[in-house]
Amino acid sequence: MKNKSIILAFSLTGILLSAQQKNDVVNPNENLITENILPIPKSLNQTIKKYSESRNAGLADVHPNGKELIASTRFASTNQLHKISFPLGARKQITFFDEPIGSATYEPTKGEYLIYSKDIGGNEFGQLFKLDLKTMESTLLTDGGKSQNGGVKWKKDGSGFYFTSTKRNGGDRDIYYMDPSKPGEAQLILEVKGGGWGINDLSDDGKKLLIGEYVSANDSYLYIYDLETKKLEPVTDRNEKGVVQSGATFGKNPDEIWYVTDRDNEFDRLAVLNTKTKKINYLTSSIPWNVEGYDVSEDKSTLIFTTNESGINKMYKLDTRTNKYSPVKTSIGLIGGAKFTKDGKYLFFTQSAANSGSDIYKLDLATNNIERWTESEQGEMQPADMSVPKLIEWKSFDNMKISGFYYPAASKFTGKRPVVISIHGGPEGQSMASSLGSYNYYTNELGVAMIYPNVRGSSGFGKTFIAADNWYLRMNSVKDIGALLDWIAKQPELDKDRIMIMGGSYGGFMTLATAYEYADRIRCSVDVVGISDFNTFLKNTEEYRRDLRRVEYGDERIPKMAEFFTKIAPLNNIDKIKKPMFIIQGTNDPRVPVSEAVQMRDKLKAQGKTVWYLEAKNEGHGFRKKENIDFQRLAVIRFMQEYLLK
Repeated sequence: MKNKSIILAFSLTGILLSAQQKNDVVNPNENLITENILPIPKSLNQTIKKYSESRNAGLADVHPNGKELIASTRFASTNQLHKISFPLGARKQITFFDEPIGSATYEPTKGEYLIYSKDIGGNEFGQLFKLDLKTMESTLLTDGGKSQNGGVKWKKDGSGFYFTSTKRNGGDRDIYYMDPSKPGEAQLILEVKGGGWGINDLSDDGKKLLIGEYVSANDSYLYIYDLETKKLEPVTDRNEKGVVQSGATFGKNPDEIWYVTDRDNEFDRLAVLNTKTKKINYLTSSIPWNVEGYDVSEDKSTLIFTTNESGINKMYKLDTRTNKYSPVKTSIGLIGGAKFTKDGKYLFFTQSAANSGSDIYKLDLATNNIERWTESEQGEMQPADMSVPKLIEWKSFDNMKISGFYYPAASKFTGKRPVVISIHGGPEGQSMASSLGSYNYYTNELGVAMIYPNVRGSSGFGKTFIAADNWYLRMNSVKDIGALLDWIAKQPELDKDRIMIMGGSYGGFMTLATAYEYADRIRCSVDVVGISDFNTFLKNTEEYRRDLRRVEYGDERIPKMAEFFTKIAPLNNIDKIKKPMFIIQGTNDPRVPVSEAVQMRDKLKAQGKTVWYLEAKNEGHGFRKKENIDFQRLAVIRFMQEYLLK
């Protein structure tokens, strides 16, 4: 009896201890699937709150009256739409969904309602909705099923809009027209082949559409579709390969268009094309960087464009009568989402900096005065807590110059610092001089340095550089990371023996490839929605993307290409992986399907490798809901504590 009492006492103690431990750790929510993740103490959650509660504001659209706007920002779990009526005024939330809002545009005459897009669980099959700003009622306008809908381009009188949709067959992105008061009568305007089609502009008389066809990061073309004759006429030569021609709008004269092109140049220039003579007038040749985007005033007298100059955006104002331009003095940082007011007197835009999140500003075109409209909270973070990036460069195996941004650990830390290398996706993405956001916890609390490389294949460095990783050249970009490891080894303040590789999407593939190519030179790796085998990826990615991705990565239907993919697949090189790996994935990912993560995880487990796994059932290509983002962040830090910092 006495022994039974002792056993019972020990059992109760174990239960109590188990309950106590459960209360002391952060538990995943019901949408998260976890495997092998070590317990995360609640104390860590409290420590990181200083860095995890910041928010951003982005411009969605400007009201036709020019006096108010719609912003995208987050107060709860996801980004929602908010109305702002004056500088630094209250943000009045007008949508309240579990899913984030993708984009929004006002009806262009009175602005009494919005058209916005929203998907389900990150599946990226965006549906269009009408939001009545008087009743606050939303109406579904599209099929609600597995089709992508977007790219809204309004008629000037607000009677309807053109948009793109994959609803005909799931793979081709056709052009439709809809009167939002009669969504059931939407008309198919133009049937196309391929998933890269989009509407650039609608002529002032409403008779012609300017349409773009994206084939790859190095090939895109322009067309004019006559809505009366139903004829699609090429504006650019479809047989001319290796040329970008995009971002087009109808010009001041009927036979001219503005557009961005890298024709006869390494970088994207702003240009004017005469559609009859095909003569091109390049407007920004003196700027040896990409023109990233532009907006034109309604009277077409003024054009604002932004450039990407070594990972920092600059803004310029161009007089369309003379084609002369001058810089607009903004703060140093990243600029996006510029939109003119209807009267052309003002321009709203979004800007962020290395020591702040993104906010909305208003430019007075007459005075060049800039007025701040939002001031987003950075939680408890102060500018002194935020690491400021330094541009770094190194030579790769073939002497090609590679660059990136280096965020040093806080100066309070001494000795050689551990390093996290974070690789962007795309592969045509680009790491820019942006704020680290919550990653400032790494630099300021953990003493970890961050490096964001722009390996070959990244945009922003010319057309030759962006094509330097295509097809059979794929592993050369991985060698660029090998050269970065060499660079780190030469830095007196960095610890070459404590390096973690991390990346998402294509950056996830780079992470997995580095994990087997340089297994002896890293401590651990974190793969977020990464490609584990290009053969299976191209087979299972959504149909509307498949041909677009084949142009970049290679066509797996070609036996030699499939053989190359088999050779370089991280999935087929598991035996070379020696260090712990953390795999993170969204169940509903339409780009890199969940099967890419599952097959990698299962094969690692089968070979007895250390692998942590996190999957979100209500997410897609990366996490967008704050509760999931928060758990992912904590789990990655716990992984770093265990395998990088010890």
